[in-house]
Amino acid sequence: MPSIDVCFSPELLHLYDLEGKAVVAVDILRATSTMVTAFAEGAVQIFPVMELEECRGFAGQGCLTAAERNGIKAEGFDLGNSPFAYMDGSVQGRDIAITTTNGTRAIRLSEAAEEIVVGAFLNLQAVADHLVELGLDVLVVCAGWKGQFNLEDTLFAGALVERLQESFSKENDSALAALSLYQTAKADLPGFLRQSSHVRRLEHLEIHKDIEFCLRHDVYSVLPVWRHDRLVDLMRVKELES
Repeated sequence: MPSIDVCFSPELLHLYDLEGKAVVAVDILRATSTMVTAFAEGAVQIFPVMELEECRGFAGQGCLTAAERNGIKAEGFDLGNSPFAYMDGSVQGRDIAITTTNGTRAIRLSEAAEEIVVGAFLNLQAVADHLVELGLDVLVVCAGWKGQFNLEDTLFAGALVERLQESFSKENDSALAALSLYQTAKADLPGFLRQSSHVRRLEHLEIHKDIEFCLRHDVYSVLPVWRHDRLVDLMRVKELES
C-alpha cells in the first residue's frame, strides 16, 4: 500500500526524499486555488516562477503575467493572486507566468519528485482520484507563510488524507495530525480559520470573498500537473489526446 505524508513547510523539504514520489503542492490562500481557477477558466499553460523580474520577462513571450507579494498584487503585472480576477474571460486560451510569496516556491522546490500536482480544496477529489491512479507514495507540501506553518494548507492536507485513507497508509504523525485537525474543523472551515494568522492578514486587505471561495470543496475537476518547466491541466491534455 502506498503511503501519504505531510511536509508542513518548504523549509522542511530537505528532510524528505522526493525521488519516485508524487508531491501535492498546496497554497490554499491563494496561489494554488488561483491556478486551479485559471485552468478552469481556460488558461493553457502556467509558468510558476520564484522572482518578480523572471515573471516580468515572460510578457515578451506573449504570456499574461501575475504577481503577488505579501497578499497584494505587484505593480506592473496583468494579474494578482485573487481567483476572481481570472473569471472575466481574459485568461481563456492564454499562457500565464505567475510568482507569489509562497505557493510558486513550494512548486519549484519540489521538482525532484516523480510527479507534482497542484492541489486546492477546489479540485480535491480530482487530486485524490489521480493519486489513487498513480499509486505512488505521496507527499503533501504545504506552502505555509514565508517558511512558517499555517492552518489552511494543513487543513487541505488533512482533507486529502481523509479522502485517501482507504488506499494509502499514513507515513508518520504529520499525516495523522493533519487528518485530526481537518476532522475537527471541517464542519465550519471559515469559522475555524477566522483566528488564523493568514486569514487575519488577508481580511485586513478586505478580500473576504476570496477566503470563502478558496475553502469550497470540489468545485472544479481540473488537474494542474508539472510537465518540464510548466503546469498543464492533465484533464485537458487527456481530452485532446482522446
